[in-house]
Parts: sequence; structure tokens; C-alpha cells
Amino acid sequence: MPADPLHRAAKPQRSTTSPPPGGSGASPIEVRRSARRRRTVSAYREGDRTVVLIPARMSEAEEQRWVNVMLDKLAAQESKRVLGDAELSERAERLSGQYFEGRARPSSVRWVTNQNTRWGSCTPAEGSIRLSHRLQGMPEYVVDYVLLHELAHLLVPGHGPRFWRLLEAYPRTERARGYLEGVVAADRLPRLPATGDE
Repeated sequence: MPADPLHRAAKPQRSTTSPPPGGSGASPIEVRRSARRRRTVSAYREGDRTVVLIPARMSEAEEQRWVNVMLDKLAAQESKRVLGDAELSERAERLSGQYFEGRARPSSVRWVTNQNTRWGSCTPAEGSIRLSHRLQGMPEYVVDYVLLHELAHLLVPGHGPRFWRLLEAYPRTERARGYLEGVVAADRLPRLPATGDE
């Protein structure tokens, strides 16, 4: 990459990529150190990786602490963002292009409020995909997984080996499935009565 003419005198930044902390289903994390950065730390998603920008002088322990803080902040921001139907359709088109070579082409993608036992559904004959409103507020990688799951049904109607091979292309499949299983399990836990101590 050519040097930025406005910042030629600046020391080059050091960049390291580490495996995700949550297992193989998480995205890789790239830490970029900069001598010009004094105190601020920031993070953003870049494709399927997370980039964390930190000052060059930080210790390894500070780096790890800030990476965890920034991952939590990004997840919180993503969980608050709710996509509308138009954005959901655009996202489905992008995911189909990225993981299925654009072969899955839904005629409609929308949120619905009448799916309380399923996360999503697909009618291959019509090309329609519906996602449960209960996914709104969940991390984007979970919504992406459910969208990909339903897009895969446009190519393979059942849940046989061919279907699951399609989903292997998405690196966060297992993580998203674990997240959704956790939500289901939490819903099944007994509710304790509220006490007056709180």
C-alpha cells in the first residue's frame, strides 16, 4: 500500500492478527498499533474480521484488555441496530453473493411477528423468506446465519448433507447456532418469583 503523503514522517504501525477468543466460529481479530495514536482505542468490522486500533505504547496485557472491551462494545452496538425489511433484503442479496455465488435469489425477505417457535422460514416455490421479529436486537452474525440458513433452502429444500455443506461456507455457523440454542435454553429456565429484597 503506498504511503500517505500527509503522514510520511510517522512511524509505521504494527499490525497483528490473532485467533478469536470465543472459538473457531468467531471472526479473526486484527490489532493495529500506531505511534501517532496516543490514548484512544477504536474498533470496527472489516468484512469477516474485527480491527482494533490501539496506541503503539500499550503493553500486551493492556492490548488484550482493550480488545475484549472493544469486542463487547461492538456487540452491544450491533445488538441495538434493527434492520428494516429493505435492509434485510439487501443483506440477503449480499450474503447470497458472498457465500452462494449469488445463486440464492429470494423474491422477498421480511420480518414477521407470527413466528414464535421458529427463527425463520422459507417457501422455495415462492422464493419468500421470513425472519422472526425475535431476532431483532440479536448480534448481526446471528441474523446473518438465519438469513443464510433460509437462503440455502432456496437451493436445497431439506436439511440433508448437501444443505449443511452449503452452510459450512459461513465461518460463524457454529457460533450462531450455539447462541440461538442458548436463547432457547434460557427461555425454558424456570422463572423465580420476584422478592422484596431487590
